[in-house]
Amino acid sequence: MALEKDTNLETWRSLSPDEKLKRRFEAWISPKDVKFVSPQAQADYKARATRIMDAMQLRKPDRVPIIPSLGGLAAAYCGYTHKEMMYDPEKAVDVAMRCTLEFQFDTKIGAGGAGLSVGRVGEELEDKQYSWPGHGVADDNTFQFNESEYMKADEYDAFIEDPSDFTWRTYLPRVWGAAGPLAKMMPLAQISEDSIGRFGQPDVQEALKKLMRAGQEAAAWQQKIAPVNKKLTELGFPDMRGVSGGQGHGGAAFDYLGDGLRGTKGISMDLRRQPDKVLEALNAAARRKIHEIRTNPAYQALGNCPVAGFALHRGADGWMSEEQFKTFYWPTLRSVSMALIEEGFIVRMFAEGGYESRLEIIRDLPKGKVIWYFDRTDMGKAKAALGDVACIMGNVPVSLMHSGTPQEVDAYCRHLIDVAGKGGGYILTTGASLDRNSKIENVRAMIKCVKEYGIYS
Repeated sequence: MALEKDTNLETWRSLSPDEKLKRRFEAWISPKDVKFVSPQAQADYKARATRIMDAMQLRKPDRVPIIPSLGGLAAAYCGYTHKEMMYDPEKAVDVAMRCTLEFQFDTKIGAGGAGLSVGRVGEELEDKQYSWPGHGVADDNTFQFNESEYMKADEYDAFIEDPSDFTWRTYLPRVWGAAGPLAKMMPLAQISEDSIGRFGQPDVQEALKKLMRAGQEAAAWQQKIAPVNKKLTELGFPDMRGVSGGQGHGGAAFDYLGDGLRGTKGISMDLRRQPDKVLEALNAAARRKIHEIRTNPAYQALGNCPVAGFALHRGADGWMSEEQFKTFYWPTLRSVSMALIEEGFIVRMFAEGGYESRLEIIRDLPKGKVIWYFDRTDMGKAKAALGDVACIMGNVPVSLMHSGTPQEVDAYCRHLIDVAGKGGGYILTTGASLDRNSKIENVRAMIKCVKEYGIYS
């Protein structure tokens, strides 16, 4: 929902980050526009949302929260392939409804969104960045990212000086076959009556039609799954996804540059051959992201969970040195995080891989405004380093959920609750999304453990 009627944009901007966060929490925990199916569903919703809020704020809730990260296992449990989940919204809806109601996590299992969730969108775009079921991978496999140098080593200036033109005429034609004809268009800033005729060229018109059809497919998908997400809220299950803090230019500017533009080989060489250009590009990307956060209405809406989340791909131990992390990775990530915090968000960063050598560095954010979602980081070390300033979550190994026994899962979760959950500020979940071959009995063991053992005295 938009800002409340008595809170215009000028008033909102005058609020402190704490005041903004308070209003976001109030709107999330007691949503005004939700018609719960029963008083019990409303009470359950409030209890679940409050439990998560308390953990985020480093308090001790009634018990440790548990949130889902079922990934492909949810589809497999319901008898569907990955391909079916990407092409049939009714099956995506069925998975969300059945798994949410059966497993009773503290948040809903969302029915997914557009983009990579929709195979027909990829088809219309003729997407080259991804392979997906029926287009390069088997029906039971998830999509795969196809890394390449979608921005060349000598194109930093073009990216820095005019990112819209670079995206329009260079990047999109490289990643979407449907956008190929856009490469011969004029820069956006030069569009005029004298040049408008280029839009009449048959191949350009066909490209624009394909982009429109992709947008229509994405919108149609969203229209079909939105009602189930709304229904699950009415049944008492909050959504912790909030907004995507990594949308657009990315949460970590280095990941935006290294993932989708330069690729692993390219960015690794650039750190040595043209580090000043890398820094200039990182700072430019971060500035644009901060501007978006401060001006895009999506970041001002109330009612959603006040979490802005994104994954961190290239900051892990071993990917770069500590000095490189301090120079190239952390400064722009911190500046974007601070912009989100100033808008009243809790920032949730999914630290893929291990972050043990980064723990003292990443302490440098305000207390109670960050969730660090750890994949493989030692949670004892994470709690010792961050427990007084940030909520931590995650770390139940995907490998354990895949090949372990329920007894082993129970023991691991008990240890996590004892260590990471001590004093509050911990949310239990797996270190990453589960694959379709994980064991459903291990999911049940994890849920049972937290609900029986994760209770604070």
